[in-house]
Amino acid sequence: MNCINRAWAAHGPELRHWARHRMSDSAEVDDLMQDLFLRALRQGERFCSVHNARAWLFEVARNMLADRLRVARTMVELPDDLVAFDEEFDSVDSLTACLPRVLSELQPEDREAIVLCDLQGMSQADFAEKAGLGLSAAKSRVQRARQRLKARMTQACQVTLDARGHVEDFVPRNPAK
Repeated sequence: MNCINRAWAAHGPELRHWARHRMSDSAEVDDLMQDLFLRALRQGERFCSVHNARAWLFEVARNMLADRLRVARTMVELPDDLVAFDEEFDSVDSLTACLPRVLSELQPEDREAIVLCDLQGMSQADFAEKAGLGLSAAKSRVQRARQRLKARMTQACQVTLDARGHVEDFVPRNPAK
């Protein structure tokens, strides 16, 4: 592992300087550097075959920093006067009670697209492969299914919208038996 030690000796100080300019906490910088070194160690002999060790170290460090920043979200206290906002979401959340019945009334292709992509989180690329479609056709199918679901929910659940287009009221539907 001499190649890792040589690369670390050559580029470690520069990496630490780079990290210090992007992170305010020196303990976080130390953690990032340690994790980066361990990542290089886990590469083993593959690290020795890297054409440009400096570029590899900086690329991995940038990705690790981006991951840390993505995870480290700051929490913000919400004001107490958000009751009206919360009530608006309650009506939208309770509208989901209409969803099973309306889904059962959709064409099988539409139901499959909505269930797989929107409810189960399958990517449209994976859906395209599963359905034997090209990506463009799959995206169109999902979009049309969403439009038909919205139209059917609006009609079947008697959804009324306010001036801003937010759900104001609806009539719940019992699930299909």
